[in-house]
This record gives sequence, C-alpha cells and structure tokens, in this order.
Amino acid sequence: MPKSFRKIAKVSLVLVYLVIIAGAVVRMTGSGMGCPDWPKCFGYYIPPTQESELQWQAEKEYKKGQVIIRNETLLVAEMDFVTSSVFKQKNWAAYTKHDYAVFNPWHTWIEFINRLFGALAGLATLILAVLSLKHWKKNKWITIFSWLVVFGMGFQAWLGATVVYSVLEPVKITLHMVMALIIVAMLLYVIHLSKKEIHASTYNSTIFTFLTVALLITIAQVVLGTQVRQFVDEQIDLVGQNPYLWLQDPSIQFYVHRSFSMVVVLINLYLAYRIYTLNLNLVKINWVLIILLAEVITGMAMYYWDFPFASQPLHLVLASLLFGVQFYLVLEAYNFKRSHKSL
Repeated sequence: MPKSFRKIAKVSLVLVYLVIIAGAVVRMTGSGMGCPDWPKCFGYYIPPTQESELQWQAEKEYKKGQVIIRNETLLVAEMDFVTSSVFKQKNWAAYTKHDYAVFNPWHTWIEFINRLFGALAGLATLILAVLSLKHWKKNKWITIFSWLVVFGMGFQAWLGATVVYSVLEPVKITLHMVMALIIVAMLLYVIHLSKKEIHASTYNSTIFTFLTVALLITIAQVVLGTQVRQFVDEQIDLVGQNPYLWLQDPSIQFYVHRSFSMVVVLINLYLAYRIYTLNLNLVKINWVLIILLAEVITGMAMYYWDFPFASQPLHLVLASLLFGVQFYLVLEAYNFKRSHKSL
C-alpha cells in the first residue's frame, strides 16, 4: 500500500479530530446557534461580522436565501432583488426551521470555523475514498470502509443540520458526538488495513476481551458525559455564570459517570499490568494510561475547582482520543488473534 494513501488517511483522521475539538469549543462558548441556518450562515458562504449587515437596508442588493433579522425574527429573501426606499414584506419569507434570531459575531465565527473544519475533513475523506479505488483488487475492505467514511461524513453533516434546526436538542447532540467516534473508528480501521507490516505477538484471549470491554465502557462514558454536560448547560440557564453552583445538586447521570470513571481506570491499569508482564506487543497501552491520567485530572478539576477555563472541551477531546487509541489496540489484538490462527 503506497505511503501516500496512509498519509492522506492520517491527515483525514487529524482533520476529523480537529472538527471534534472545534465542536467542543463551540459547546464551551455556547456558539452552537451562531449560524442559525445550514449549510450557509445567515444565508452567506462567509458570515457577517457586524449586526448592521443583517438589518434591512434601502437600495441594497440581496440574493435569494440571504437572511435578515427584523423585529426579532429571521426573514429569508425569496429571490434576487434590490430594495427600494421602503421595506416590502412580499420579498421576504419567515424562517420556519426555528425562531432563534440572535446575532453574536463571536459565536457566529466560532461556529463557522467549526463548519469549515468539517468541510476540509469531508474533502480529505473524499480524496481518500477516490484513491482507495486503486486498491479494490488487493483489499476490498479498504475501499469499502473508505467510502463508508464519506457516507458517514455526509450523515454527520445532516446530523449537524438537525442539531441546529432543533436549537441544540440534547439527544441530537449526543448522536452527533457518537457519529464522530464512528467516523474515527472507520478511519482507524482503514489505516490499520493499509499497514504494510504487522508485528507478531502472542494472542491472549483475556487481554482481547478486556480491551473490548474497556472500549465499550469508554463509549458509554462519552454518552453519559454528554448528558452531564447537558445538565450543566441547564444549570447555567438557572443559576447563571456561577461555576461553583453548577454541580450543587447533580443528576444521577453525573454519579454514574463518576463511578464508571473508576471502572475505566481500574480495567486499564489491569490491562497495562498484564500486557507488561506477558510482554505483549501492545505498546499503545502507554498512550491509554497517559490520556486517561489527563482525563481524570480534567474531570477532577471541573468538580473540585469549579470548571477551570477550557477544562470541559479538553475533557471531551481527551475522551475521543482515548476512544481512538483503545479502538486501535482492539484492532491490533484482533490481528494477533488472526495471525495466531494462521500459524
């Protein structure tokens, strides 16, 4: 497999993680509705920077689909036209997806950058899929999963639109995050399949089972974490910007999430101990321990030190990185199983 293909696959993976990071920043800053429409932003490919750009103006040319804010509602241009000296309602239609009509330049541009990273990641995965066609005869699974990534990115974009149209409905935000992890998993599988050499190791069924269980628990933790984050958002609406009050009376999801974190730590420490003592060639367990340590620190910081700056998005990004490394470890362990059977 040409090195260039693996490089593009890795670039695609990095860009997907950048989208996850940007999404975490969007969530931290409350910028999810910075662009109230999709895929454009207030009807523009490059969003406005000042509120005056979204106010009706006389003798101005508008393109079909461009948006203005008038009387605290969104109006969409019905056609291309130039305004006269007076406002004419017949040229405009009410935006029907939702009734959120607020412009904040910071929120708008943070959300726009998030979408820009998404577009770049989509382009990279499309290039990867096209290049994968050359390897159809050699390994069909590389081509199949490369194209599944493209379809996954399209579905993820649609999910992003539904999140906006629902005005950040919690369930849809969770699905959006889970789909991002699925895309990461598929890209990692493509990278794994395109690996030229597989280092030999002794297969251990117990280790493989525990690696799989650890991965599933991490996925559960991510889902629970999004629910805890939603609870925090609701508390912010109730008590305002007082971090020390956000977890005064936490939900049951918080306690389950915190308890599961102990299970995650213990199971990964056990895995590391067994991998070291059995001399298995699964060195990425070191990355798991490092990421897990950072994840625990950020979790404790949020609870005991009242949500220090950037602790929330960092906690989410570390969880997605942990998932990626754990998933690749499972792939390596499974490959060792197949190699063991062929001997």
